[in-house]
Parts: sequence; structure tokens; C-alpha cells
Amino acid sequence: MTKTVLITGAKGQLAQSIKNQTNYLTDIIFIFKTSEELDITDSKALAMHFSNNNFDYCVNCAAYTGVDKAEDEVKKAFDINAYGSQNLALACKQFNTTLIHISTDFVFDGKKNKSYTEQDTPKPINTYGASKLKGEEYISEILTNYFIIRTSWLYSEFGHNFVKTILRLSKEKQELKIVSDQIGSPTYAGDLASLIIKILLVDCKDYGLYHYANHGQTSWYGFASKILQLKHSTTKIKPQTSNDFKTRAKRPKYSVLNINKVIETFKIEILDWEISLAQNIEKMKG
Repeated sequence: MTKTVLITGAKGQLAQSIKNQTNYLTDIIFIFKTSEELDITDSKALAMHFSNNNFDYCVNCAAYTGVDKAEDEVKKAFDINAYGSQNLALACKQFNTTLIHISTDFVFDGKKNKSYTEQDTPKPINTYGASKLKGEEYISEILTNYFIIRTSWLYSEFGHNFVKTILRLSKEKQELKIVSDQIGSPTYAGDLASLIIKILLVDCKDYGLYHYANHGQTSWYGFASKILQLKHSTTKIKPQTSNDFKTRAKRPKYSVLNINKVIETFKIEILDWEISLAQNIEKMKG
């Protein structure tokens, strides 16, 4: 039986990573919509789009992701990440659609010294994290049939991300200074896309909250160092503290996600972040 799946935020790196893996999926019809084509903050447009299509699933990749800009654009961040998610949840409930929603490690304050589980209490320290948490809360209040997937430090061959930024800067500068006291797990969007496609294919009913990231942990400095090593770059790199590199928004010092639940539920293997990064760098050469 053919399923119809709506993917919002089609210009983003996760949506493009999903699209990159859809060629062999003959039993799923994917409808990709950019924010210009389908604005999740417009509840009437959403309701009309859902009523004109019989969506089995909606994968919400639409998000406001400017962590620093969100401190000055609070309303915009909440409109998209919180109220946009609420609109989607209401449309999914009305039209009996299962929602797969992407959230973030930034819902945590980073004060824990071991990986965060789905049972840990969120406590965001910036506007972006607060807006994403509010979106999670709306979804879990409105829906039963939903998957919220928190992920971290997402990168890919698509869109704007840390890997692309480091590669660009390494061509422009002889030395880079990168923060070394914020710890997390770099996550390849192609790996997360594979999990989402598996959820679509197996029709899993184990709804709820999941954490997904690649295995292992590092600092932004360690992440950047590995990127430059894989590219055989001669650019020098120096560690610096968060205090040396002031940003508009506070970042959690430690936001590693515990991924045991997603592995056990979906019987998946998750690669170490260094392996996935090497594969991504290889794809970018092509």
C-alpha cells in the first residue's frame, strides 16, 4: 500500500538528505515543500494543504535555526519553532497524519556530565532552545501519533553547516580559533535521514520522544581538527574557551545525547561520528 509523506522545510539540509535517499522507495510518495510554498505559521494554508492531500506522515524539517539571531528575533523563532509546530500538530490530528518532528540538544542546559536521556528534564539557556522545547510540548499535548527526534550538531553535503564553514574558512585563513570547551556529538544528516525513512517503511507504533546522534563525542575544536585532517589542510587550528569567543546566545557546555532508546526500538546500527564525517567529506569531493 502506497504511503504519502509531506516533508516541510524542503530547502534545509535534512530534507535534502531525505530526498537524496528516496529514489529506490517506490511505495512512498514524497511531497517536498519549502517554507515559501508551505508556511507552517499559516494555519489556514496548512489545513487547506492537508485537506487536499491524504498524508500518512508529515516530517517537519521546517525550523528557525539561527541560534544567535534568535536572541534578537524572539517572536520569529517562536512563531516558527513553537507555534508553527503547534499548527502542524493540529493539522495532523485533524487529518489523522503521523508527525515526525525534529528537535535539538539545545533544549538542555549542558550542566550534566553524562549523556542526556529522554527522561532528563529540559532546561534551555537560549531562545532557540526555548522555542524548540515549546514546539515539543505543543506536539506531545495535541498528538498521540508522533515521533519527536532530538539531534545534535547536524551537518551534510547540503545547506549551511559547521563542516562547510570550516572548509571555507580553511581556504581563506592560515589559522582558525575554535571553541574547545563545548562538548557534543556531530551528526551526519544522511544517517538521520536513514532513520526517518526506516520509521516510514516499518510503520512503527512506538510513538514518543527519541534522541539520535552519531556515536562518540568531541568539542567543536576536535570536530574542526578532524575536518581539516580529512581534507589534508595545512591551516593551523588553535583551541579557545567560550569566554574568549563571546556569542549572542549561550551554548550548553555539554549536550551529548544518549541514543540507547532509538537503537533498541528500531534495531539500527549507528556509526561513530568520525566514520560518518569521513564518508561525508568523500561525498563532497564528488
